[in-house]
Amino acid sequence: MDIRAFNRRAWDKEVKKGNQWTVPVGPEVISAARQGKWEIILTPTKPVPRAWFPEDLSGCEVLCLASGGGQQGPTLAAVGANVTVFDNSPNQLAQDRFVAERDDLAITTVEGDMRDLSAFSDESFDLIVHPVSNCFVPEIQPLWDEAFRVLRHGSALLAGFNNPLLYLFDPEKEKEGVLQVRFSLPYSDLTSVTEDERRRLLRGGRADRFRAHPGRTDRRADHSRVCDLWLLRGYLPGRVDLRLLRFVHCHPCG
Repeated sequence: MDIRAFNRRAWDKEVKKGNQWTVPVGPEVISAARQGKWEIILTPTKPVPRAWFPEDLSGCEVLCLASGGGQQGPTLAAVGANVTVFDNSPNQLAQDRFVAERDDLAITTVEGDMRDLSAFSDESFDLIVHPVSNCFVPEIQPLWDEAFRVLRHGSALLAGFNNPLLYLFDPEKEKEGVLQVRFSLPYSDLTSVTEDERRRLLRGGRADRFRAHPGRTDRRADHSRVCDLWLLRGYLPGRVDLRLLRFVHCHPCG
């Protein structure tokens, strides 16, 4: 199964549905950012602390990795960063171009697989911004390897993550308000559910999601010691259904 193609189609559909992560920021957000009043989110509700960013973003080379949707990229571009938005969904990238054209921003958009950043040379970026999206690839280590490669020495990766505990419980029981443990970790929509459930997931067109541990990763750190978690099921309250496949692989950090 071509998971990347499956997820691309699913996220293109989410744009049409108006999913939270596909709605571009408004002109007022860009105007405020140009005046130094800005914030971005990498998880559903909590802004990233400003102290985690370089003090001056003007001229910084920023990669918004798997971060289409017209949100993080345009905001950082308005602050003065040189922004490249990399995403698997053409419709998501179109949202960034929409904001760039509307608000006269310079943003480069690149379509591709977040695990393969061969479009960029080594040490190309001062900062990577990576919202909850690594839950949409089956192998997460290549993502970290590539992020490490394209970051300059001493730069940072800011990433959002799911909580794997969400995948322990029976989703049908949850609808009744009952948290009944059904699954073990690692979890996979392809192996942890029944054949009938898997067929329903595939017919529904729900894209694959995978995930890793939250935090700020310094380029000088040992990137091989990052916890490896896979596609997770629900990172928003109320289990927003993205019609995506779900997997969770986890192992202890060194």
